[in-house]
Amino acid sequence: MKVTFISKEYPPHVYGGAGVHVKFLTQELSKKMEIEVRCFGDQESSEHNLTVKGYKAWSRMWEGDEPRFNPTLGTFSQGLSIIRDSITSDIVHTHTWYAAFSGYLAKMLYDVPLISTVHSLEPLRPWKEEQLGNSFRLSGWAEKLALENANRIIAVSKHSKEDILAYFNVKPENIVVIHNGIDLDLYKHTDINNTRKAFNIGKDYILFVGRTSRQKGMTHLIEAMKWVKEGVQCVCCTSAPDTQEIEDEIARMVEAEPRIIWINSLLQVEQYVELYSNARVFVCPSVYEPFGIINLESMACETPVVASKVGGILETVVDGETGILVEPGNPKVIAEAVNKLIDNPGMAQTYGRNGRKRVEDFFSWTSIAEQTETLYTIVIDEWKSRSKK
Repeated sequence: MKVTFISKEYPPHVYGGAGVHVKFLTQELSKKMEIEVRCFGDQESSEHNLTVKGYKAWSRMWEGDEPRFNPTLGTFSQGLSIIRDSITSDIVHTHTWYAAFSGYLAKMLYDVPLISTVHSLEPLRPWKEEQLGNSFRLSGWAEKLALENANRIIAVSKHSKEDILAYFNVKPENIVVIHNGIDLDLYKHTDINNTRKAFNIGKDYILFVGRTSRQKGMTHLIEAMKWVKEGVQCVCCTSAPDTQEIEDEIARMVEAEPRIIWINSLLQVEQYVELYSNARVFVCPSVYEPFGIINLESMACETPVVASKVGGILETVVDGETGILVEPGNPKVIAEAVNKLIDNPGMAQTYGRNGRKRVEDFFSWTSIAEQTETLYTIVIDEWKSRSKK
């Protein structure tokens, strides 16, 4: 079996959960089949059963007098370049709207079945219009085109499946729920704290990791620091701002809150593991989250979680067992949950241990890859049977 993955993100250009997902899933699947990755960037590599090629946007797509259109038009140009190279795989597997247009065209041009994994949905991210202007209509159109013509859709949570059914004309039986996974050997508790010392972080801190986006709710966490116990710092690890405006807004909030340490750049995975492991609490204040792989990363490092009661988080964080679920967008409630865990170290330790066990039991990449391979086989067999009729 040969599979072509199409994704915006692939190492070393990874800034979100979708990129992490594609990285580990392709590595696991390549142990059993031939995997070709076509992504955005300048990557080019080849190893046993895994080849990677990056594609760049046409420069003309970034030269217009309306800069907000550039990301979307650039994405379309990269998608066209991706499918202009012949596809000889048995199946194409796309990730996020960025790959949607090229996935649809690959199916049409090369007569190959299409699987699309939904990591988030454009209709549920209206704040992106601030970033993209009217080109936000195009990203939504591309997503709709791919999902309504895919042979199967993979939803990363049951809640995400419900959202897909609410916004798109697809059959329930064509949506399969396969959760995100976690590398249990990479993400595990460590007592090493070189990264904490390098950034002058004290022993008592809470942690946030995520993109600089309204979706991730970072502004609510910063505001929550008004009520978080004295002496506790908040470390925010961010990257890839949606807009300069949201980055500037957060910068002003950080400047007004002396207990915030803002690491506004990508770190090495090992550094994130250190920060997860040594944090008193990990906080995920997202207002929209189809899955939330960052919660798995924290749980794998045995750190308790305070997270918004939204989307796929309800399927990863168990309230009162691995963490505390809170009302989204409510800074005071976030602070109360954080303080509860800080005031009860025994509870926090128990939640951390429970979190590690939960990811071991349900979220290994081996299990995720096995479920994905099974789906590939079903879809390919259906496609071949259809062509014989």
